[in-house]
Amino acid sequence: MDVGELLNYQPDRGAKRPRDEDSREESRSKQKTAGRDTGRVLVRSEPDSEEQTGDGEKILERLMDQDGEDPEGELVDESTVKKMILTFEKRSYKNQELRIKFPDNPEKFMEAELDLNDIIQEMHVIATIPELYHLLVELNAVHSLLGLLSHDNTDILSITNHQRSYFIVVVDLLQELTDIDTLHESEEGAEVLIDTLLEGQVVALMVQNMERLDETVKEEADGVYNTLAVIENMAEFRPGLCTEAAQQGLMQWLLKRIKAKMPFDANKLYCSEILAILLQNNDKTRELLGEMDGIDVLLQQLSVFKRHNPATAEEQEMMENLFDALCSCLMLPANRDRFLRGEGLQLMNLMLREKKMSRVSALKVLDYGVIGPEGSDNCHKFVDILGLRTIFPLFMKTPKKMKKVGVSDKEHEEHVCSIIASMLRNLKGQQRSRLLSKFTENDCEKVDRLMELHFKYLEAVQLADKRIEGEKHDMVRRGEIIDDAMDDEFYLRRLDAGLFVLQLLCYIMVEICNAGVPQLQQRVHQILNLRGGSVKIVCHIMREYAENIGDGKSEEFKESEQKRIMELLENF
Repeated sequence: MDVGELLNYQPDRGAKRPRDEDSREESRSKQKTAGRDTGRVLVRSEPDSEEQTGDGEKILERLMDQDGEDPEGELVDESTVKKMILTFEKRSYKNQELRIKFPDNPEKFMEAELDLNDIIQEMHVIATIPELYHLLVELNAVHSLLGLLSHDNTDILSITNHQRSYFIVVVDLLQELTDIDTLHESEEGAEVLIDTLLEGQVVALMVQNMERLDETVKEEADGVYNTLAVIENMAEFRPGLCTEAAQQGLMQWLLKRIKAKMPFDANKLYCSEILAILLQNNDKTRELLGEMDGIDVLLQQLSVFKRHNPATAEEQEMMENLFDALCSCLMLPANRDRFLRGEGLQLMNLMLREKKMSRVSALKVLDYGVIGPEGSDNCHKFVDILGLRTIFPLFMKTPKKMKKVGVSDKEHEEHVCSIIASMLRNLKGQQRSRLLSKFTENDCEKVDRLMELHFKYLEAVQLADKRIEGEKHDMVRRGEIIDDAMDDEFYLRRLDAGLFVLQLLCYIMVEICNAGVPQLQQRVHQILNLRGGSVKIVCHIMREYAENIGDGKSEEFKESEQKRIMELLENF
């Protein structure tokens, strides 16, 4: 092997996402066990920082040693960690000094590059003792690591063809340090580390570096993957950082990467997952995505699945992540308009008709798009594009394929009933007349289906109520107090048993009986009487619904909606 081949040798290091590496977790567990038994942790003996390697064989030996088994090492305690960090600081400074002194002669600082790489690899052991993370902050190591992220020259072996960047090496370390299980082992140490990383604008630095990486090179693609893992770990530990991360360029980079014309891979899947995380319960990130034309990006990516199912389970997961992101965005009223202008309704309508895997999630998106007074424009547009021809067949019969893709009958029926209820609430004029005429056609078959579902869910809720009453009785007998928190828990259990779907069905029933179409009201009351139903039960369900309506809305909206429902009940 000649010198050129020696210098081109790179150890094979794959992406290190915690959940995908059982063997690595087992290794970390063994290290931690050793630490608990002795109060310290085993680590490879540090090579002499002053050693000089004058030939290629020694360089190759150094590189191969990184992937080999660790030789018998010394025990690591707080004192040893301090020495390790100080060695890192010294080597980092020496490397920087040599780069400045010999900018055009990489061979002069190649040894310093290797020394720095070695000590960064040594520092991985600190991830097994998070209670010592404060030393990384106190001894300025975090600042120095962030400095390497912004290094002018990204090559750690700058004269090879496939260079491993400082960025990749440091992110590899940060990924282990921020492993979510490790962070929870020492909350205090984790807080200090995360605070310091955020103060150093770590997300902005990582985004800048991801822009420079070439994902056609495996090692650099792994670097992107591990970067996303660092972001996911920090976001899971501290959800509040999502807004700041999105504003520091992450949102823009994610959208750019998702729409890039590249073959589907693990990084695209991970990007879709991080995007969905950023948008959860966060109106600021939803607004930012809307302003960046992100709704169009999501619709364009999802349009691929209009007539084709995902090719793999991973691609299906990405599709579902993008649908989840779209649903989150639609909770912001301004994004409803962008969805409308971007012809999102037309795409969802086509997906519902094509009967592919995307149909399940398209139904959910449609529900989010038309719900509430903010969904009025979308409701009218949906009728204009002949959406009633799509939604009512799904109302009349729950597709058998739903269970195959992991969706229950209840979930499907909830979305369909919610969409119809939203249209009854929002539609005016000709569009409302077209909706009501659907209930009268074919001898009121839609009303018959409505009442069938009503009795189905009424029975399910009555069974749940019976169980809950039994539990309450037992609690009182034991002298336990049923407080507000317990009442809320019981109410949530009733909703889960089908109460919410029952409320939607009763709302639809009350709306069509107030539509001024005697035929509909007569049919509803006829079936109630035939099956032993009761107007009183329907009114009770609707009053309970009115009492709990408007969570998250203004008090003014809540009062007006309650008043409207009570007026409907008077004429029922």
